[in-house]
Amino acid sequence: MTKEKIEESLKHNFGFNSFRPMQEKIVKAVLKKQDCLVIMPTGGGKSLCYQLPATVFPGITIVVSPLIALMKDQVEGLVENGIKASYINSSLETNEIEDIMTDAKKGEIKMLYVSPEKLLSNSFQYFLHDLDISLFAIDEAHCISSWGHDFRKEYTQLGKLKQFFSKIPIIALTATADKITRKDIASQLNLKDPKIFLSSFDRPNLKLTVLPAQKRMQSIINFVKKRDGQSGIIYCLSRKQTEKVSSALQAENISADHYHAGMQAHERSRVQENFIYGKTNIIVATIAFGMGIDKSNVRFVIHHNLPKNIEGYYQEIGRAGRDGMPSETILFYTFSDVVLLKKFASESGQATLQLAKLERMQQYADALICRRRILLSYFGEHLDKDCQNCDVCENPPELIDGTKITRMALSAIFRLEEKVAVNTLIDVLRGSARQDIIIQGYDKIKTYGIGKDISPIDWKQYILQMLNMGFIDIAYDQNYSLKITEAGKKILLGKKEIKFVSLSSIKER
Repeated sequence: MTKEKIEESLKHNFGFNSFRPMQEKIVKAVLKKQDCLVIMPTGGGKSLCYQLPATVFPGITIVVSPLIALMKDQVEGLVENGIKASYINSSLETNEIEDIMTDAKKGEIKMLYVSPEKLLSNSFQYFLHDLDISLFAIDEAHCISSWGHDFRKEYTQLGKLKQFFSKIPIIALTATADKITRKDIASQLNLKDPKIFLSSFDRPNLKLTVLPAQKRMQSIINFVKKRDGQSGIIYCLSRKQTEKVSSALQAENISADHYHAGMQAHERSRVQENFIYGKTNIIVATIAFGMGIDKSNVRFVIHHNLPKNIEGYYQEIGRAGRDGMPSETILFYTFSDVVLLKKFASESGQATLQLAKLERMQQYADALICRRRILLSYFGEHLDKDCQNCDVCENPPELIDGTKITRMALSAIFRLEEKVAVNTLIDVLRGSARQDIIIQGYDKIKTYGIGKDISPIDWKQYILQMLNMGFIDIAYDQNYSLKITEAGKKILLGKKEIKFVSLSSIKER
C-alpha cells in the first residue's frame, strides 16, 4: 500500500489532509496485517486507525463495540461519508438483520459493527465463516481485562477469535489502560507479537481542580452561570442524583438535562442528540454517558462525587477540550463518597483490587503535589516538571528536601528485589523484628533499620509522594509489590534533588 493511496483515502473518505500523531504508523501496521494494541486518549482519533484500513482492505472489517448508541453514531458518521457500514444489535428487527447479513455476504458492506455477545454466538460464527474478513477491530478493549476499570464478562470470550480466525489481524483499542491492563489485553486476545502504540496521556489544555464538597450544588451553579452557553458534563454517582442536580440547574434557568441507564432508550437518544447538536448545554449523568460521544467543544467536566478509580476519572475528564482549547475539570471530594465507594468495592467480585484502585483515587484527591504528574505517573508516563495548570500548582504547599528519604526507600526496594508491598517496606526501613521479616532474611540487607527515626505514618506519606511523582509503581498482579520505575532508577543512580511536600502542610490540610 503506497503512501499516496493511504493519503487519498484519508482525504476522500474522511475529509482530512493529514494524520494526527501516531495515526499513520498505526494504519500502516494494520495494512501490513499486524496485530496491534492502541492506547490513545479520548479524542485522539482511535476510530480512524481501523476505519481507514477498512476502506482499503478487499474484505469486510468486523468492529466489536459494547454499546448500541456507540455503534449507531459511528455507522451514521461513516454512511454520511459515503462508506458502506452497518450494525447488528438487539435494536433491529429480525428481517433487518437478515438483510444486513445478506448484504455482507455479497461484499456490499465494508464495516460491520456488532456486540461481543452477538459476535460469539453459534449462529453468528457460521455467518462469519461465510464472509471475506480482512480485519477484526476491538473497541473499548480494556473491557476484556479483569485488571481494567470496566471489566465486562462478555468480552472475555473474544480470545477465541484467534482460535477461529488465526490468520486475520486484530486491532484492539482503548483510551485508558495502565501497564498491567495493557499486558492483559494482549494476552487475553491472544494477539501474535502485537505492535503496541502508546500515545501520551498528557492533555495540557485541561485544568485539573479538586475542591471540598461543602456547598457543592451552589458552587456548581455559580461555576456554570459564569460560563453561560458553554457545554459541560456533570458526573454523579447515582441516577437519583443526576435528576436532582439537573432539576437544581433548570430551576436557575440553566439549559440542562439528565442521563442514566434507567431511562428509556429513545429518551437517552433524545438527550444525547440535544447535547451533541447544542440544544442542551449541560448533561448531568452517571458514567453510562459519554462513551463514543463525538463533541469536541465540551468546555468543562465536573465530578459531583469521587470516581471509583483513576482510569475512569481520566477517561471522563478526557471528554472535555477535545478541540485542544482550554477546558476545565473539577472534582468535588468528600470522605462520605469514599465510605460509599468502599462499600460498593467490597461487594464487587474483585474487592481487593477495587479497594486498592479506590485508594489511589482518594490519594489523588488528597495530594498536594502537581495533579498532572500523579495522573501521568499512574499510566507510566513521567513529567519532569509541574504543569502549572492545576489547583496545587496555583497554590503550592511548603516543600522540603526529600532526596535522602527517597534514596533510602528506593535502595531498600532494590535490595528487597522489588518483592514487598508498602507495609513490609516500612517495617524493613524501621528495623522491625517481626517474625516474617527475620524468616525472609530481610534483617540482613544493608538498608534494614536505616529509617528507624521516621514514624510509620510519616513513611507512608513519603512513599505515597514517591508513588505520585512516578518514582515507584504498584504491581497489582504481584501481591501489590513496589517496583522502581525508570524515573526512580535515575534518582537512585543520579544526584537529582527531590522535593517533598512538608508533612506539616499535609496535616494542615
